[in-house]
This record gives sequence, C-alpha cells and structure tokens, in this order.
Amino acid sequence: MPLSACDVAAALRDRLPGLPTKKLHKLLYYCQGHHLATFGEPLFSETISAWDMGPVVGALWYAEKQGNISKVHREMDEAQLNTIGYVLSRYGALTGQDLEHLTHSEEPWKLADSGRRPGESARIKPEWIRQYFRTSGRAGNDEDDALLDSAAVTRWLQGAEQRREAPGRPHSREELVARLEELGVRLNPSD
Repeated sequence: MPLSACDVAAALRDRLPGLPTKKLHKLLYYCQGHHLATFGEPLFSETISAWDMGPVVGALWYAEKQGNISKVHREMDEAQLNTIGYVLSRYGALTGQDLEHLTHSEEPWKLADSGRRPGESARIKPEWIRQYFRTSGRAGNDEDDALLDSAAVTRWLQGAEQRREAPGRPHSREELVARLEELGVRLNPSD
C-alpha cells in the first residue's frame, strides 16, 4: 500500500536535515521512479507534475505552503526504506538546481512539459515514470551508477559557485555529458 508523499518527505528530511523544498521534490520524483521500476507499484499516492522548476508533488507543495504538515507518519517497510536510501545515496549530494537540470533532461518531464505553458503545470503520468526508470533511469546499472558517483560529482561541481555567479545560460545535456566524460565518467551509449 502506497505511503503519502508527506511520509516520504518526512523520511527524506530526517536523513537530510534542512532539505530545501526544490531538492525535496526532485528526490520525491526519483523515489517514485525507482520504486515504480523496481517493485511495480508507487511509493506514494500523490500525482507528480511538471512545473517550470521540474517535477513537483503539487498536493504536498500546496499543503506545506499553507502550513498543513502532518506530524503523524506511517511506518515504512524494508522496500520503501531501501528505495529512499538508494535515492539519497545516488542523488543526495546534488543541489536542487543540479537535480532540476537532470530532471529536465529526462523523458517523463519532457513528455509532460511538451504541452505545458510557462507558469502552468502538467501531470507526469506514472506509466511514463515507470517506463523511463525501467530503461534509461533504471537502478542497478553499474555504468549508470558511475554517472552519479560521489567523487565524480564532487570533481564535476568544483567551481560551480563561481560558474553560477557568471552570466550565461544553463548547460545543455550534451555539454554536461562532455564535462562528465572529461572527468573519466563513462556513460552508457543510451544515456
């Protein structure tokens, strides 16, 4: 039985105190994706939507904005806890901005965003998420795991603060891939 996004958010915040809102919602998206792909069922029941900043669990975002945060959280089983642990080990060191760029390069967000106008939201269908994470974004692919290896990401992000201050545009997927390859991170040809 799926948890609520509030339950999963509480577990993420317990493990990453001070977790910013943007990063929280991207981690919720990755939790949902990896759980759907691995277990064939959603981790939480709420809808994920494409917003300008990437995937967002709108119901949770609006509830928290209004101060409606539940203090009671359901117990999680081993599979649910493993999903959260896996996602944190894989994506937890990235910033909300890094995760925004990453999610914008992925098929589920692109499909939902294709018919969306700026400032609006569009539902990201669970079947898109499941399919993507069973193939391109799947867990357990050793080469895919190397993409987000902590040491490689740390090297990759060196100087990010200065680059962020400089005028310019966000890097394209191709530029990010080229930068990772310069650092010796091998990518799957399908990435």
